[in-house]
Amino acid sequence: MKIISGFINTRLTHRTKERSLQRTPMQILAVAFAACALAFGVIASAAGRPSPDVSAALAATVADPSRPDSDTTRDADRKPQQTLAFSGIKPGDQVADYGADSGYFTRLLSSVVGPKGHVYAVEPTGFFKYQSFPKNVAELQGYAVAHPNVTVTIAAALEGLKFPEKLDLFWISQIYHDLHDEFMGPVDIAAFNKAVYNALKPGGFYVILDHSAALGAAANVTETLHRIESSTVRREVEAAGFKFDSESSILANPADPRTAKVFDQTIRGHTDQFILKFRKPK
Repeated sequence: MKIISGFINTRLTHRTKERSLQRTPMQILAVAFAACALAFGVIASAAGRPSPDVSAALAATVADPSRPDSDTTRDADRKPQQTLAFSGIKPGDQVADYGADSGYFTRLLSSVVGPKGHVYAVEPTGFFKYQSFPKNVAELQGYAVAHPNVTVTIAAALEGLKFPEKLDLFWISQIYHDLHDEFMGPVDIAAFNKAVYNALKPGGFYVILDHSAALGAAANVTETLHRIESSTVRREVEAAGFKFDSESSILANPADPRTAKVFDQTIRGHTDQFILKFRKPK
């Protein structure tokens, strides 16, 4: 209130004494209200952006020359600095990277959270049906040996949602749709999202990045094209008690007709993708 009062007084000194004497109490109150609105508007605008410290940490993480070529060659498609900024991650956070695979995001998350944070990389056993998966997991396990703020867990879909501490962020990239598929069980989606809810701290974020399906796509589109409608994800996650926070179009591609399998060479790496952020109420 001292700042607002100073703002009003400064404005008044630039007007003639006669004008100031003519102000009514209601006019003065209106000026004060406008000043408040302006101040809170600036705060609200800044609240949606990462702090300068977080932005610097993200930039340094992505630019780190020690990152493997297998990661950096994917940056143009994945836009890691922007996507992680949207997630709300910050140094010191406790984070889960579910379906970490070879650890593209795990390595980035590990660098951002730093020594005071921790990343729990979860490798669901259902994915071991894919020939490349065991090699990718071994690669991430090797990374974890030299990075004590990373723990790699191999477990069944729901068993992998047990953590030794409450999380600030639960991150799942391009595999939420797989939870609906036969090779994963399929997973009890309601139980999965409720377990994520319980794993997070009050106010914690649940961020889902996935390939977008066409509006009105058949329910089995998760199996056939490895896509899912964002509206389906919202409905399932909100049913667990989460509040929708925001959606990002960072990875949107309007040119994707969303009718081809995501592995099709005509669209691979350039699919239309959504990022949804949910918050556990405080």
